[in-house]
Amino acid sequence: MPRLPLLDPNPLLDPNPLLVSSTAQIRFDRGTLVLEHLSRGQAEALPGVLWDPRANVYRAPAFRYSDLLAATGAAGIVVHDTVRAARRLASARWKGEATLRPYQHAALAAWQLGGQRGIVSLPTGSGKTRLAIAAMRAVTPASVLCLVPTRVLLHQWLAELVTVYDGAIGCWGDGRRQTEAITVSTFESGVRRAARFGGQFELLIVDEAHHFGNRLKDEALEMCVAPMRLGLTATPPGEPIARERLQELLGPVRFEMSIGDLTGVYLANFDSVVVQAPLSADELSRYRAEHAVFARIFALFRRSAPDGTWNEFVAVASRSDEGRRALAAWRRAKQIEALPESKRTLLGGLLDRHAQARVLVFTSDNRAAYQIAREHLITPLTCDIKRKERDAALDRFRRGEVRALVSSRVLNEGLDVPDADVAIIVGGTQGDREHVQRVGRLLRPAAGKRATVYELVASGTSEVNSSQRRRRALAARTITAA
Repeated sequence: MPRLPLLDPNPLLDPNPLLVSSTAQIRFDRGTLVLEHLSRGQAEALPGVLWDPRANVYRAPAFRYSDLLAATGAAGIVVHDTVRAARRLASARWKGEATLRPYQHAALAAWQLGGQRGIVSLPTGSGKTRLAIAAMRAVTPASVLCLVPTRVLLHQWLAELVTVYDGAIGCWGDGRRQTEAITVSTFESGVRRAARFGGQFELLIVDEAHHFGNRLKDEALEMCVAPMRLGLTATPPGEPIARERLQELLGPVRFEMSIGDLTGVYLANFDSVVVQAPLSADELSRYRAEHAVFARIFALFRRSAPDGTWNEFVAVASRSDEGRRALAAWRRAKQIEALPESKRTLLGGLLDRHAQARVLVFTSDNRAAYQIAREHLITPLTCDIKRKERDAALDRFRRGEVRALVSSRVLNEGLDVPDADVAIIVGGTQGDREHVQRVGRLLRPAAGKRATVYELVASGTSEVNSSQRRRRALAARTITAA
Protein backbone atom coordinates (compact mmCIF):
# COMPACT_ATOMS: atom_id res chain seq x y z
CA MET A 1 0.00 0.00 0.00
CA PRO A 2 1.59 3.30 -1.02
CA ARG A 3 0.41 5.41 1.90
CA LEU A 4 2.72 6.04 4.85
CA PRO A 5 1.78 4.48 8.19
CA LEU A 6 0.94 6.60 11.18
CA LEU A 7 3.74 6.24 13.68
CA ASP A 8 4.78 7.23 17.20
CA PRO A 9 1.88 9.11 18.85
CA ASN A 10 4.05 10.38 21.73
CA PRO A 11 7.50 11.47 20.52
CA LEU A 12 9.91 12.17 23.36
CA LEU A 13 10.81 15.55 21.93
CA ASP A 14 8.40 18.08 20.52
CA PRO A 15 9.12 18.06 16.77
CA ASN A 16 7.60 21.52 16.32
CA PRO A 17 7.85 23.33 19.66
CA LEU A 18 7.04 26.65 18.04
CA LEU A 19 4.70 27.56 15.22
CA VAL A 20 6.63 27.97 12.01
CA SER A 21 3.81 29.97 10.48
CA SER A 22 0.73 31.75 11.76
CA THR A 23 -1.36 29.57 9.43
CA ALA A 24 -1.41 25.77 9.59
CA GLN A 25 -1.78 23.77 6.40
CA ILE A 26 -3.67 20.58 5.60
CA ARG A 27 -3.08 18.58 2.44
CA PHE A 28 -3.89 15.15 1.02
CA ASP A 29 -0.94 12.78 0.71
CA ARG A 30 -1.14 9.11 -0.34
CA GLY A 31 -4.40 8.34 1.41
CA THR A 32 -3.63 10.37 4.51
CA LEU A 33 -3.84 14.00 5.59
CA VAL A 34 -0.64 15.91 6.31
CA LEU A 35 -0.87 18.80 8.80
CA GLU A 36 2.00 21.26 8.80
CA HIS A 37 2.99 24.27 10.94
CA LEU A 38 1.33 22.92 14.09
CA SER A 39 2.77 22.88 17.59
CA ARG A 40 2.71 19.64 19.52
CA GLY A 41 0.05 20.99 21.83
CA GLN A 42 -2.19 21.93 18.93
CA ALA A 43 -1.72 18.54 17.24
CA GLU A 44 -2.57 16.60 20.39
CA ALA A 45 -5.93 18.39 20.56
CA LEU A 46 -6.93 17.18 17.09
CA PRO A 47 -8.66 13.81 16.46
CA GLY A 48 -6.60 11.03 14.91
CA VAL A 49 -3.42 13.09 14.47
CA LEU A 50 -0.07 11.30 14.96
CA TRP A 51 3.55 12.30 14.38
CA ASP A 52 5.38 10.77 11.39
CA PRO A 53 9.12 11.09 12.16
CA ARG A 54 10.18 9.91 8.68
CA ALA A 55 8.65 12.95 7.01
CA ASN A 56 8.71 15.26 10.08
CA VAL A 57 5.00 16.01 9.77
CA TYR A 58 1.78 15.24 11.56
CA ARG A 59 -0.60 12.85 9.80
CA ALA A 60 -4.20 11.74 10.18
CA PRO A 61 -6.44 9.26 8.32
CA ALA A 62 -8.11 10.91 5.34
CA PHE A 63 -11.61 10.03 6.56
CA ARG A 64 -11.01 12.33 9.56
CA TYR A 65 -10.99 15.36 7.26
CA SER A 66 -14.29 16.94 8.33
CA ASP A 67 -13.57 16.19 12.01
CA LEU A 68 -10.20 17.92 11.71
CA LEU A 69 -11.69 21.03 10.11
CA ALA A 70 -14.28 21.23 12.89
CA ALA A 71 -11.65 20.69 15.60
CA THR A 72 -9.22 23.28 14.22
CA GLY A 73 -12.05 25.78 13.96
CA ALA A 74 -13.12 25.12 17.54
CA ALA A 75 -9.49 25.51 18.70
CA GLY A 76 -9.10 28.81 16.84
CA ILE A 77 -6.39 27.39 14.53
CA VAL A 78 -6.33 29.10 11.13
CA VAL A 79 -5.90 26.46 8.41
CA HIS A 80 -4.92 26.78 4.78
CA ASP A 81 -6.91 23.92 3.22
CA THR A 82 -5.33 22.63 -0.01
CA VAL A 83 -7.61 19.57 0.00
CA ARG A 84 -10.69 21.60 -0.87
CA ALA A 85 -8.86 23.36 -3.70
CA ALA A 86 -8.09 19.99 -5.37
CA ARG A 87 -11.71 18.85 -5.55
CA ARG A 88 -13.52 18.26 -8.80
CA LEU A 89 -16.94 19.75 -9.50
CA ALA A 90 -19.84 17.97 -11.19
CA SER A 91 -20.77 20.71 -13.67
CA ALA A 92 -22.95 18.62 -15.99
CA ARG A 93 -26.72 18.57 -15.75
CA TRP A 94 -29.04 15.86 -14.49
CA LYS A 95 -31.78 14.71 -16.85
CA GLY A 96 -35.43 14.96 -15.89
CA GLU A 97 -36.79 14.96 -12.37
CA ALA A 98 -35.96 12.55 -9.55
CA THR A 99 -38.99 10.38 -8.75
CA LEU A 100 -38.92 8.61 -5.41
CA ARG A 101 -41.36 6.39 -3.57
CA PRO A 102 -42.52 7.66 -0.16
CA TYR A 103 -40.14 5.43 1.80
CA GLN A 104 -37.25 6.54 -0.42
CA HIS A 105 -38.11 10.18 0.30
CA ALA A 106 -38.14 9.36 4.01
CA ALA A 107 -34.79 7.58 3.78
CA LEU A 108 -33.20 10.49 1.92
CA ALA A 109 -34.58 12.96 4.48
CA ALA A 110 -33.27 10.86 7.39
CA TRP A 111 -29.81 10.81 5.81
CA GLN A 112 -29.85 14.56 5.17
CA LEU A 113 -31.07 15.34 8.68
CA GLY A 114 -28.25 13.16 10.00
CA GLY A 115 -25.65 15.52 8.55
CA GLN A 116 -25.44 13.65 5.22
CA ARG A 117 -23.65 10.76 6.88
CA GLY A 118 -25.01 7.32 7.63
CA ILE A 119 -26.40 4.03 6.37
CA VAL A 120 -29.76 3.30 4.74
CA SER A 121 -30.97 -0.30 4.98
CA LEU A 122 -33.61 -1.33 2.43
CA PRO A 123 -34.49 -4.77 1.00
CA THR A 124 -33.16 -6.11 -2.27
CA GLY A 125 -35.29 -4.77 -5.13
CA SER A 126 -36.53 -1.69 -3.26
CA GLY A 127 -34.54 0.87 -5.27
CA LYS A 128 -31.39 1.65 -3.28
CA THR A 129 -29.62 2.78 -6.46
CA ARG A 130 -32.39 5.25 -7.23
CA LEU A 131 -32.11 6.61 -3.69
CA ALA A 132 -28.34 7.02 -4.07
CA ILE A 133 -28.76 8.91 -7.35
CA ALA A 134 -31.24 11.23 -5.63
CA ALA A 135 -28.58 11.90 -2.99
CA MET A 136 -26.06 12.71 -5.76
CA ARG A 137 -28.50 15.13 -7.37
CA ALA A 138 -29.17 16.79 -4.03
CA VAL A 139 -25.49 17.60 -3.41
CA THR A 140 -24.49 18.59 -6.99
CA PRO A 141 -22.03 20.15 -7.88
CA ALA A 142 -20.23 18.07 -5.23
CA SER A 143 -18.04 15.30 -6.62
CA VAL A 144 -19.02 11.69 -5.95
CA LEU A 145 -17.17 8.39 -5.60
CA CYS A 146 -19.41 5.32 -5.62
CA LEU A 147 -17.91 2.00 -4.46
CA VAL A 148 -19.52 -1.31 -5.49
CA PRO A 149 -18.42 -4.89 -4.70
CA THR A 150 -18.33 -6.49 -8.18
CA ARG A 151 -17.73 -5.73 -11.84
CA VAL A 152 -21.34 -6.76 -12.50
CA LEU A 153 -22.58 -4.00 -10.22
CA LEU A 154 -20.00 -1.60 -11.65
CA HIS A 155 -21.56 -1.90 -15.11
CA GLN A 156 -25.11 -1.73 -13.74
CA TRP A 157 -24.35 1.54 -11.92
CA LEU A 158 -22.69 3.01 -15.01
CA ALA A 159 -25.66 2.05 -17.18
CA GLU A 160 -28.10 3.60 -14.70
CA LEU A 161 -26.11 6.84 -14.38
CA VAL A 162 -25.86 7.30 -18.13
CA THR A 163 -29.65 7.52 -18.34
CA VAL A 164 -29.88 10.40 -15.84
CA TYR A 165 -26.57 12.33 -16.03
CA ASP A 166 -25.27 14.31 -19.03
CA GLY A 167 -21.60 14.46 -18.09
CA ALA A 168 -18.67 12.08 -18.30
CA ILE A 169 -18.73 9.29 -15.73
CA GLY A 170 -15.48 7.93 -14.37
CA CYS A 171 -14.79 4.24 -13.88
CA TRP A 172 -12.21 2.38 -11.80
CA GLY A 173 -12.28 -1.32 -12.51
CA ASP A 174 -12.62 -3.93 -15.25
CA GLY A 175 -9.57 -2.48 -16.97
CA ARG A 176 -10.66 1.17 -16.84
CA ARG A 177 -8.93 3.98 -14.91
CA GLN A 178 -10.90 7.11 -15.73
CA THR A 179 -11.53 9.66 -12.97
CA GLU A 180 -14.36 12.18 -13.26
CA ALA A 181 -16.46 14.30 -10.92
CA ILE A 182 -18.77 11.28 -10.67
CA THR A 183 -16.79 8.05 -10.57
CA VAL A 184 -17.87 4.46 -9.97
CA SER A 185 -15.34 1.93 -8.68
CA THR A 186 -15.14 -1.66 -7.54
CA PHE A 187 -14.02 -2.13 -3.96
CA GLU A 188 -10.66 -3.54 -5.04
CA SER A 189 -9.92 -0.69 -7.45
CA GLY A 190 -11.01 1.77 -4.78
CA VAL A 191 -8.36 0.44 -2.40
CA ARG A 192 -5.69 0.76 -5.10
CA ARG A 193 -6.62 4.21 -6.43
CA ALA A 194 -7.94 6.06 -3.38
CA ALA A 195 -4.38 6.66 -2.20
CA ARG A 196 -3.95 8.92 -5.22
CA PHE A 197 -7.43 10.30 -5.86
CA GLY A 198 -9.18 10.02 -2.48
CA GLY A 199 -8.79 13.74 -1.84
CA GLN A 200 -10.97 14.77 -4.80
CA PHE A 201 -14.43 13.61 -3.67
CA GLU A 202 -17.02 15.17 -1.38
CA LEU A 203 -19.67 12.41 -1.34
CA LEU A 204 -18.77 8.74 -0.86
CA ILE A 205 -21.50 6.20 -1.67
CA VAL A 206 -20.88 2.60 -0.65
CA ASP A 207 -23.18 -0.04 -2.15
CA GLU A 208 -23.53 -3.30 -0.17
CA ALA A 209 -21.86 -1.53 2.75
CA HIS A 210 -22.04 -4.63 4.98
CA HIS A 211 -18.83 -5.83 3.28
CA PHE A 212 -16.94 -3.23 5.32
CA GLY A 213 -16.31 -2.98 9.04
CA ASN A 214 -14.05 -6.04 9.29
CA ARG A 215 -10.89 -4.07 8.37
CA LEU A 216 -10.17 -6.25 5.30
CA LYS A 217 -11.30 -3.63 2.78
CA ASP A 218 -11.74 -0.65 5.09
CA GLU A 219 -8.79 1.22 3.60
CA ALA A 220 -10.95 2.21 0.61
CA LEU A 221 -13.11 4.24 3.03
CA GLU A 222 -10.23 5.39 5.23
CA MET A 223 -8.28 6.94 2.33
CA CYS A 224 -11.15 9.12 1.09
CA VAL A 225 -11.70 12.61 2.55
CA ALA A 226 -15.39 12.82 1.56
CA PRO A 227 -17.28 14.43 4.47
CA MET A 228 -20.64 13.27 3.09
CA ARG A 229 -21.09 9.48 3.22
CA LEU A 230 -23.99 7.18 2.33
CA GLY A 231 -23.89 3.43 2.92
CA LEU A 232 -26.48 1.17 1.26
CA THR A 233 -27.32 -2.35 2.38
CA ALA A 234 -30.19 -4.80 2.73
CA THR A 235 -28.58 -6.34 5.80
CA PRO A 236 -26.55 -4.13 8.15
CA PRO A 237 -24.00 -6.07 10.22
CA GLY A 238 -25.18 -7.41 13.54
CA GLU A 239 -21.75 -7.95 15.07
CA PRO A 240 -20.99 -5.09 17.52
CA ILE A 241 -17.40 -4.60 16.32
CA ALA A 242 -18.35 -4.40 12.63
CA ARG A 243 -21.32 -2.16 13.43
CA GLU A 244 -19.19 0.27 15.46
CA ARG A 245 -16.49 0.34 12.79
CA LEU A 246 -19.05 1.10 10.06
CA GLN A 247 -20.50 3.86 12.20
CA GLU A 248 -17.02 5.39 12.43
CA LEU A 249 -16.40 5.15 8.68
CA LEU A 250 -19.89 5.91 7.31
CA GLY A 251 -22.14 6.94 10.17
CA PRO A 252 -24.99 5.16 11.99
CA VAL A 253 -28.01 3.48 10.43
CA ARG A 254 -30.30 6.42 9.66
CA PHE A 255 -33.21 4.53 8.11
CA GLU A 256 -34.20 0.87 7.97
CA MET A 257 -37.09 -1.11 6.51
CA SER A 258 -37.46 -4.86 6.02
CA ILE A 259 -38.96 -7.03 3.28
CA GLY A 260 -42.07 -7.44 5.44
CA ASP A 261 -42.65 -3.69 5.44
CA LEU A 262 -42.73 -3.40 1.66
CA THR A 263 -44.32 -6.60 0.39
CA GLY A 264 -47.76 -6.24 -1.14
CA VAL A 265 -47.25 -2.61 -2.20
CA TYR A 266 -43.68 -1.97 -3.35
CA LEU A 267 -42.50 -5.59 -3.40
CA ALA A 268 -44.41 -8.65 -4.57
CA ASN A 269 -46.22 -10.82 -2.05
CA PHE A 270 -44.63 -14.22 -1.53
CA ASP A 271 -45.21 -17.58 0.14
CA SER A 272 -42.36 -19.25 2.01
CA VAL A 273 -42.47 -23.06 2.09
CA VAL A 274 -40.04 -25.22 4.05
CA VAL A 275 -39.66 -28.79 2.78
CA GLN A 276 -37.93 -31.36 5.00
CA ALA A 277 -35.38 -33.52 3.15
CA PRO A 278 -34.44 -36.62 5.19
CA LEU A 279 -30.93 -38.04 4.94
CA SER A 280 -30.45 -41.68 4.07
CA ALA A 281 -29.09 -43.97 6.79
CA ASP A 282 -25.60 -43.80 5.29
CA GLU A 283 -25.72 -40.02 4.83
CA LEU A 284 -26.94 -39.49 8.40
CA SER A 285 -24.25 -41.75 9.84
CA ARG A 286 -21.48 -39.94 7.96
CA TYR A 287 -22.93 -36.54 8.86
CA ARG A 288 -23.07 -37.33 12.59
CA ALA A 289 -19.51 -38.65 12.61
CA GLU A 290 -18.12 -35.56 10.89
CA HIS A 291 -20.22 -33.16 12.96
CA ALA A 292 -19.07 -34.80 16.23
CA VAL A 293 -15.40 -34.14 15.34
CA PHE A 294 -16.20 -30.48 14.71
CA ALA A 295 -18.59 -30.01 17.66
CA ARG A 296 -16.04 -31.12 20.27
CA ILE A 297 -13.45 -28.52 19.22
CA PHE A 298 -16.06 -25.81 18.73
CA ALA A 299 -17.43 -26.45 22.26
CA LEU A 300 -13.93 -25.93 23.69
CA PHE A 301 -13.67 -22.63 21.85
CA ARG A 302 -17.09 -21.53 23.08
CA ARG A 303 -16.12 -22.21 26.70
CA SER A 304 -12.96 -20.13 26.38
CA ALA A 305 -14.57 -17.36 24.28
CA PRO A 306 -18.36 -17.26 24.86
CA ASP A 307 -18.74 -14.19 22.63
CA GLY A 308 -16.25 -15.28 19.99
CA THR A 309 -17.25 -14.99 16.34
CA TRP A 310 -17.03 -17.67 13.67
CA ASN A 311 -14.07 -15.91 12.04
CA GLU A 312 -12.27 -15.89 15.37
CA PHE A 313 -12.91 -19.62 15.75
CA VAL A 314 -11.52 -20.29 12.28
CA ALA A 315 -8.42 -18.24 13.10
CA VAL A 316 -7.85 -20.15 16.36
CA ALA A 317 -8.62 -23.57 14.90
CA SER A 318 -6.28 -23.04 11.95
CA ARG A 319 -3.30 -22.89 14.30
CA SER A 320 -3.43 -26.56 15.39
CA ASP A 321 -3.69 -29.96 13.70
CA GLU A 322 -6.74 -30.82 15.80
CA GLY A 323 -8.40 -27.55 14.89
CA ARG A 324 -7.70 -27.99 11.20
CA ARG A 325 -9.19 -31.51 11.35
CA ALA A 326 -12.30 -30.01 12.95
CA LEU A 327 -12.65 -27.45 10.16
CA ALA A 328 -12.20 -30.16 7.53
CA ALA A 329 -14.87 -32.28 9.24
CA TRP A 330 -17.22 -29.28 9.30
CA ARG A 331 -16.75 -28.77 5.56
CA ARG A 332 -17.46 -32.46 4.86
CA ALA A 333 -20.59 -32.34 7.03
CA LYS A 334 -21.77 -29.26 5.12
CA GLN A 335 -21.26 -31.06 1.82
CA ILE A 336 -23.44 -33.95 3.03
CA GLU A 337 -26.31 -31.69 4.07
CA ALA A 338 -25.94 -29.43 1.03
CA LEU A 339 -27.17 -31.91 -1.59
CA PRO A 340 -28.31 -35.30 -0.25
CA GLU A 341 -30.24 -37.65 -2.50
CA SER A 342 -33.60 -36.52 -1.09
CA LYS A 343 -32.93 -32.88 -2.04
CA ARG A 344 -32.09 -33.92 -5.58
CA THR A 345 -35.37 -35.85 -5.82
CA LEU A 346 -37.41 -33.00 -4.32
CA LEU A 347 -35.79 -30.49 -6.66
CA GLY A 348 -36.78 -32.57 -9.69
CA GLY A 349 -40.38 -32.68 -8.49
CA LEU A 350 -40.52 -28.91 -7.89
CA LEU A 351 -39.05 -28.15 -11.31
CA ASP A 352 -41.72 -30.36 -12.88
CA ARG A 353 -44.47 -28.67 -10.82
CA HIS A 354 -43.33 -25.21 -11.93
CA ALA A 355 -42.47 -26.11 -15.51
CA GLN A 356 -44.09 -22.92 -16.83
CA ALA A 357 -42.57 -20.57 -14.24
CA ARG A 358 -39.25 -18.76 -14.18
CA VAL A 359 -37.24 -20.44 -11.46
CA LEU A 360 -34.06 -19.49 -9.58
CA VAL A 361 -32.23 -22.35 -7.83
CA PHE A 362 -29.72 -21.45 -5.10
CA THR A 363 -27.04 -23.80 -3.78
CA SER A 364 -24.36 -23.60 -1.12
CA ASP A 365 -21.39 -24.01 -3.47
CA ASN A 366 -20.36 -24.30 -7.11
CA ARG A 367 -19.97 -28.08 -6.86
CA ALA A 368 -23.68 -28.47 -6.08
CA ALA A 369 -24.62 -25.88 -8.71
CA TYR A 370 -22.83 -27.76 -11.48
CA GLN A 371 -24.23 -31.11 -10.34
CA ILE A 372 -27.78 -29.72 -10.50
CA ALA A 373 -27.05 -28.09 -13.85
CA ARG A 374 -25.99 -31.46 -15.30
CA GLU A 375 -28.83 -33.49 -13.80
CA HIS A 376 -31.66 -31.09 -14.70
CA LEU A 377 -30.20 -29.33 -17.74
CA ILE A 378 -30.34 -25.95 -16.01
CA THR A 379 -28.11 -23.03 -17.00
CA PRO A 380 -25.50 -22.41 -14.26
CA LEU A 381 -24.37 -18.94 -13.23
CA THR A 382 -21.19 -19.07 -11.16
CA CYS A 383 -18.07 -17.00 -10.68
CA ASP A 384 -16.47 -19.12 -13.43
CA ILE A 385 -18.96 -17.87 -16.04
CA LYS A 386 -17.62 -14.91 -18.02
CA ARG A 387 -19.60 -11.70 -18.32
CA LYS A 388 -20.62 -12.18 -21.97
CA GLU A 389 -21.95 -15.70 -21.32
CA ARG A 390 -23.68 -14.60 -18.11
CA ASP A 391 -25.42 -11.67 -19.80
CA ALA A 392 -26.57 -13.93 -22.62
CA ALA A 393 -28.04 -16.41 -20.12
CA LEU A 394 -29.89 -13.65 -18.26
CA ASP A 395 -31.23 -12.29 -21.53
CA ARG A 396 -32.52 -15.73 -22.54
CA PHE A 397 -34.10 -16.08 -19.09
CA ARG A 398 -35.74 -12.68 -19.54
CA ARG A 399 -37.21 -13.70 -22.90
CA GLY A 400 -38.46 -17.03 -21.55
CA GLU A 401 -36.09 -19.16 -23.65
CA VAL A 402 -34.44 -20.44 -20.44
CA ARG A 403 -36.85 -21.35 -17.66
CA ALA A 404 -34.40 -21.84 -14.77
CA LEU A 405 -31.00 -20.69 -13.53
CA VAL A 406 -28.86 -22.26 -10.80
CA SER A 407 -26.25 -20.37 -8.80
CA SER A 408 -24.33 -20.57 -5.53
CA ARG A 409 -23.40 -16.90 -4.94
CA VAL A 410 -23.59 -14.86 -8.15
CA LEU A 411 -27.35 -14.23 -7.90
CA ASN A 412 -27.25 -13.35 -4.20
CA GLU A 413 -26.15 -9.77 -4.35
CA GLY A 414 -26.53 -6.84 -6.67
CA LEU A 415 -27.09 -8.61 -9.99
CA ASP A 416 -30.15 -7.27 -11.80
CA VAL A 417 -32.05 -10.52 -12.27
CA PRO A 418 -35.06 -10.53 -14.63
CA ASP A 419 -38.52 -11.29 -13.22
CA ALA A 420 -38.74 -14.70 -11.55
CA ASP A 421 -41.71 -16.38 -9.88
CA VAL A 422 -40.16 -19.24 -7.92
CA ALA A 423 -36.98 -19.66 -5.87
CA ILE A 424 -35.76 -23.06 -4.69
CA ILE A 425 -33.12 -22.74 -1.98
CA VAL A 426 -31.31 -26.05 -2.00
CA GLY A 427 -28.56 -24.97 0.38
CA GLY A 428 -26.81 -21.99 1.87
CA THR A 429 -24.10 -21.29 4.42
CA GLN A 430 -24.03 -17.50 4.80
CA GLY A 431 -26.86 -17.09 7.28
CA ASP A 432 -29.61 -14.49 7.52
CA ARG A 433 -28.02 -11.96 5.16
CA GLU A 434 -27.73 -14.43 2.29
CA HIS A 435 -31.32 -15.61 2.80
CA VAL A 436 -32.76 -12.09 2.71
CA GLN A 437 -30.80 -11.31 -0.46
CA ARG A 438 -31.95 -14.51 -2.16
CA VAL A 439 -35.61 -13.94 -1.37
CA GLY A 440 -35.26 -10.36 -2.57
CA ARG A 441 -34.32 -11.67 -6.04
CA LEU A 442 -38.00 -12.71 -6.47
CA LEU A 443 -39.82 -9.67 -5.19
CA ARG A 444 -39.87 -7.29 -8.15
CA PRO A 445 -43.54 -6.24 -8.18
CA ALA A 446 -45.96 -7.04 -11.01
CA ALA A 447 -49.74 -6.96 -11.31
CA GLY A 448 -51.21 -9.95 -9.49
CA LYS A 449 -47.79 -11.46 -8.77
CA ARG A 450 -47.34 -13.80 -5.83
CA ALA A 451 -43.93 -15.44 -5.64
CA THR A 452 -43.07 -18.75 -3.97
CA VAL A 453 -39.87 -19.51 -2.05
CA TYR A 454 -39.08 -23.17 -1.33
CA GLU A 455 -36.38 -23.97 1.21
CA LEU A 456 -35.12 -27.56 1.21
CA VAL A 457 -33.84 -28.40 4.70
CA ALA A 458 -31.85 -31.55 5.50
CA SER A 459 -33.59 -33.19 8.49
CA GLY A 460 -31.48 -33.95 11.55
CA THR A 461 -28.75 -31.45 10.62
CA SER A 462 -27.76 -27.93 11.57
CA GLU A 463 -29.86 -26.68 8.65
CA VAL A 464 -33.03 -27.09 10.75
CA ASN A 465 -32.04 -24.47 13.34
CA SER A 466 -30.52 -22.23 10.67
CA SER A 467 -33.76 -22.32 8.68
CA GLN A 468 -35.84 -21.36 11.71
CA ARG A 469 -33.52 -18.45 12.47
CA ARG A 470 -33.60 -17.23 8.86
CA ARG A 471 -37.39 -17.32 8.75
CA ARG A 472 -37.59 -15.25 11.93
CA ALA A 473 -35.21 -12.69 10.42
CA LEU A 474 -37.22 -12.58 7.20
CA ALA A 475 -40.51 -12.09 9.02
CA ALA A 476 -39.21 -9.32 11.27
CA ARG A 477 -40.91 -6.02 10.60
CA THR A 478 -38.65 -3.06 11.29
CA ILE A 479 -39.00 0.61 10.40
CA THR A 480 -36.41 2.83 12.05
CA ALA A 481 -35.17 6.32 11.39
CA ALA A 482 -32.48 8.09 13.36
